[in-house]
Order: sequence, then C-alpha cells, then structure tokens
Amino acid sequence: MTTRYAKDPPQGFLNRIEKVAIIGAGGQMGKHLTEQLLKAGRFVLTAVARPNSTNKIPEGVKVSRVDYSSDDDTALVEALRGQQVLIITMAVTAPPDTIPKLVRAAAKAGVSYVLPNWFGHDGENDALCRDSWLTPARDTIHAEFAKLEGTSSYIMLACNFWFEFSLGGGPDRFGFDFQKRSLIWFDNGDVPFNLSTWAQCGRAVASLLSLPELPDDAADKRTTLSQFRNTSVYINSFRLNQRDMFDSVKRVSKTTDADWAISHESSAQRFKHATAELQKHNFSQFTKMLYSRMFFPTADGDFRPIHNDVLGLPKEDLDELTSIAVRMGENGEVATSH
Repeated sequence: MTTRYAKDPPQGFLNRIEKVAIIGAGGQMGKHLTEQLLKAGRFVLTAVARPNSTNKIPEGVKVSRVDYSSDDDTALVEALRGQQVLIITMAVTAPPDTIPKLVRAAAKAGVSYVLPNWFGHDGENDALCRDSWLTPARDTIHAEFAKLEGTSSYIMLACNFWFEFSLGGGPDRFGFDFQKRSLIWFDNGDVPFNLSTWAQCGRAVASLLSLPELPDDAADKRTTLSQFRNTSVYINSFRLNQRDMFDSVKRVSKTTDADWAISHESSAQRFKHATAELQKHNFSQFTKMLYSRMFFPTADGDFRPIHNDVLGLPKEDLDELTSIAVRMGENGEVATSH
C-alpha cells in the first residue's frame, strides 16, 4: 500500500481526529471509553443511541437518537455523516447482523475508522479465536471491511480480559469466589497472560485517536493512527498468572492460604466439558469455555509486543485494582456469565 502523507490530501485536511461517534456510550465498556475521550479534551463526541435507550449519557456528549436496528439506514448514515471515527460497543448477545449494518452505514457516511466492538482477544491468533468461538465474529468484520475497498478501515483493541470484571466475576472466570472465599487452581496456576482494566482500555483508545492521522512526509517517523488501519492495537495493564492474582488478593484481603478453600482442576478438562455443553446449546457454559482456554499452557494471551509506550499509557497499581475486583465479587456486582 502506498504511504499517504499529510502534505498530499486536499486543502483543509487537519491531520488529527476531532469528531468521534460512539454506539453504547452508556454501556459497560462504552462508559469507560467515553469518560477517557472526554478527559482528553480534544474530541467532539456524539453518542448514537436508540430512541428508547435509558442508558445515561455523560455531560459533554451530543446525543443522536437513531433506530440502528432498522434495515433502512438513511437516518443512521445521516447521524454518522461528518464523523471521522465510529466506536461500536455492545453486548455479545446483539443480533449478528448489527455490526455489518453499522459498518456499511459508516462507510456510506464517509467515516474513516471504525472500532468494531472488538475489545479483548488477539484477533491475529487463529487457534485462540477458533477454540474460543470468536472466529465467526472476527471473520465477519474482516469480510465486511474487505468489501469496502478502503472506504473505511477497522482497528481492533487487543486488551485481553478486563481485569476487575474477570477477577470479581466468579469461579468460571479466574477461579475466585470471594463470597465463599474459595479458589480453583487451573493446572499449576502459572500460565501468564495480559490483562487490562476498563480505564486502561479507555486511555488506550483516547491516546490512539490523539495520534496524528498521517505522517507529514517521508521524513516524519512519528507513530500515526493510519499505521493501525485494519489491524490490532495491543495493550495491557498487567501481565499475570493465577498465582500472581492470588498473591495480590491475599495482600488486599489480609488473608493467607489457610483462609481459603482451594481445589484443583485441569484447564483442558474444563474447556472440553464446557465446549461439549455449548454444542448442546447450553450457552450458560460460554464463560467457562472462554476463560478456560486462556489458561492452556500455550499461553496464547501472552501477546507481544505491547503498544503501551507508544500510546503513553501509565503503569497501574495492581493491589488497588484487585481491591476493586474483590469488592465487586463480594457484592455480586458482576454477572457470572456473559
């Protein structure tokens, strides 16, 4: 692909992102992205929301109410016109044709970049995506953008599991039950992988969109947004194994091993059992399947390199975030399944 330079586009090209639309601005992930985009102080944010949505939209965000489930995308295209970036955040239970509809509307409206509801696994890891039942969603995204022939581009955020949500989300995730004070060791508990907090994900997106869009010329070696077209941005808050997590939990809860009911299970057997249940349409086992796969000794979640330095992301306090996760788990603030 020929490199584009800021000196070449038409007159009036600003070489920065200013106008960002977000779907799901008041949702579980969307509210954290919106918060950090607002903190950056350089974006005009528009929340695209359904007419009947009751999610609270933060002050400072414009609201455009559109029924984007409709097959007629006229209103949606108009709402997106003039936007440079569309961020899509929605539940995994959303109808499967929703993302393609939104992507097509963004392209019609001339939106250059779309973050297409991928905030998690490494989309470049074929084996991990296949085993985790994520390949169809990933391939749908790739296929839809391939049809656009460069009109719009996607960017995926490879952040792996959300730390607070996962640690506090019950034994099917990281093995911890804070209400019962029990722990399931998966194998030896020593497989490391990357984890990201909600705030770090928000900071990453805000920093990414704060990059210049294009290099000024051939001599400009700065990192630019365009370098991430149709690929993934890799970030983390922590690189941990299960034993690291337990050490932090014991520090913040002022407990020892003797205070916990500890058992052991094979990650491979957990994965096999959960997958078999999913094949019988028992979708309550999806969470168990998804998380068990990450604990395989192949360490597929230990991706490198990480773009934290490029994006200027801060180092976070593990115990501080662990204390939040423990509170969430104790209070039952996290649904135990997707």
